[in-house]
Amino acid sequence: MYTAATYLSNGSELLLEILGPGIIGGLFLPILGALPDAMLILVSGLSGTPAIAQDQVSVGMGLLAGSTVMLLTVIWGSCVLIGKCDLEDNRAIDERDTKGFSLLGSGVSTDIWTSYAARIMAISVLPFLVVQLPQALNSSSGRHLAVLIGLILSLVMLLSYCAYQVFQPWIQVRKLDYVKHKRVLTGFLKHLKKHSFGKLCNDDGTLNNDIVKKVFKAIDRDDNGFLSKGELGAFVVGMNFEGVNVGMGEDDIVQKVMNEFDVERPDDRIDLEKFTMGISKLLNTVRGDKVSHHNADTMKYLNDYDEEAEREHFLLGDSGEEGGEVVENPKATTIKAVIFLVLGTIIAGVFADPLVDAVDNFSEVTSIPSFFISFIALPLATNSSEAVSAIIFATRKKKRSASLTFSELYGAATMNNVLCLSVFLALVYVRGLTWNFSSEVLVIFLVCVIMGALGSFRTTFPLWTCFVAFLLYPLSLVLVYVLDYVFGWS
Repeated sequence: MYTAATYLSNGSELLLEILGPGIIGGLFLPILGALPDAMLILVSGLSGTPAIAQDQVSVGMGLLAGSTVMLLTVIWGSCVLIGKCDLEDNRAIDERDTKGFSLLGSGVSTDIWTSYAARIMAISVLPFLVVQLPQALNSSSGRHLAVLIGLILSLVMLLSYCAYQVFQPWIQVRKLDYVKHKRVLTGFLKHLKKHSFGKLCNDDGTLNNDIVKKVFKAIDRDDNGFLSKGELGAFVVGMNFEGVNVGMGEDDIVQKVMNEFDVERPDDRIDLEKFTMGISKLLNTVRGDKVSHHNADTMKYLNDYDEEAEREHFLLGDSGEEGGEVVENPKATTIKAVIFLVLGTIIAGVFADPLVDAVDNFSEVTSIPSFFISFIALPLATNSSEAVSAIIFATRKKKRSASLTFSELYGAATMNNVLCLSVFLALVYVRGLTWNFSSEVLVIFLVCVIMGALGSFRTTFPLWTCFVAFLLYPLSLVLVYVLDYVFGWS
């Protein structure tokens, strides 16, 4: 099963290099990543009579709970510990790790998309609650119906999640373009303000047209009464963004500035009237509803607006920060990826049933509940490749690699909660099995909600957060044991 998971992981990464995100990265690969777990769950409920299946299905539930808990505790905490960097102003500084094991001074930072992934993961536990509702109400009737409703809900959430993953890269690009646009405009205005020959605004907050006219003439080098693209380009070259990197070329910056002045002429020229109206519009955008009565306030609003845009840029991340490499011989790489995926699928299918039997037999011989064996042992096989991949990413000690790492972990947990649960509920419903996993559902719910809340409301994780994650793993095992064997929940 470890070999199968490794082949599937390697094939997925190769295919992602060739085809990129979207349908492949958002729909196909997450399903393949959850395939070993899904197959183990499937065979655990298909074997033998319903009575045998009822006994073996606890192996599938142990795998489902153990896989989710391990991803969000042991592996999550390890990635924080290994990927930690120095924290300054509540942000991790890429590739700088000088503070050692400081609980508050070191940690990792992620982008806002990772927070969205954490929220989706927390929401994905809803089907568990639906199925658990009749037992929570001590009702023996309606349990079969609750399983059907939970199955339908989990399938709807699976399709919705895949659709979101398909469209998310394009959403991210649009939001990044918007934030870059804001930073270009504030940089332009700040440069204009510093190189003006007086106050851009009068004391009553209105635009100082005389100063704007002087600035216009200074940029209009050929003195023809129009600002050409070339003249604006020369001005842009002289712009000093004071360390601000918007990740755009000079031509793109010039075009964004010209678009802001509503250029309609075919030869791309700006007259004084359009220039004045454009500057006024930009200043009003920056100041919002505030009215400046002092020249210093204009720069203050510009700085505040630029700082806000810079924070948004940091949270959104920049997909061009670590651009993808050109793949040599894409045809051969595609063939290799397909071979890996086919082999991984075949191996997972062939050895899933023997593994479930082995766990069940080992449970009988040792009198150790099969749930605990599958909870601890099986995720080591099915999630090992994901763990290695996540830790390798974390060792790069960069915000973008940390974002990819934690997004992958949240995504894998989400797929467990929707895809693997769908398989599990389909087995329970079709074979008429009894849903009796209250303690297991509670553990999955608590871990997903706690780690989901932690990831939803913050993008920087100090070192102390990894110990919270580590502690949740043994607590989960203890909680299941106490609820099942002390309070008799199952």
